[in-house]
Amino acid sequence: MRVFVYGTLTDPDRVATVVDSFAFVGDAVLEGLHPEDGRYPTLAPGGRTGGRILATPDVAPIDAYEGVDSGLYVRVDVPTTAGETVAVYVGDPDALDADASWPGDGPFADRVRRFVAERSVRVDVAGASD
Repeated sequence: MRVFVYGTLTDPDRVATVVDSFAFVGDAVLEGLHPEDGRYPTLAPGGRTGGRILATPDVAPIDAYEGVDSGLYVRVDVPTTAGETVAVYVGDPDALDADASWPGDGPFADRVRRFVAERSVRVDVAGASD
């Protein structure tokens, strides 16, 4: 599976403590979301974010690292300019003390997924290759 990483997981030493097998396969730009600082990096609507594409056979350890089960982050599938999808982790700004807001009603994960779908958020993987 491929993951767009933009924060602590852009550091290979950090990634090595989270997953057993991985490779960075290129740089990428996330269009439609921008980085926002909090206790941990997160994303907010609008703008763009530079990052890397991380390939790993199992995202379960990343889900655990990002606190997906506890609601700290949500993993969303985002289409790429190459016609594939990559996973992107978006942190709940309330849980991370980040200055970001997501439009709409309902649970945080639903608002993020709706925004990504309705606003045509994309990952430009022009520089990413195997």
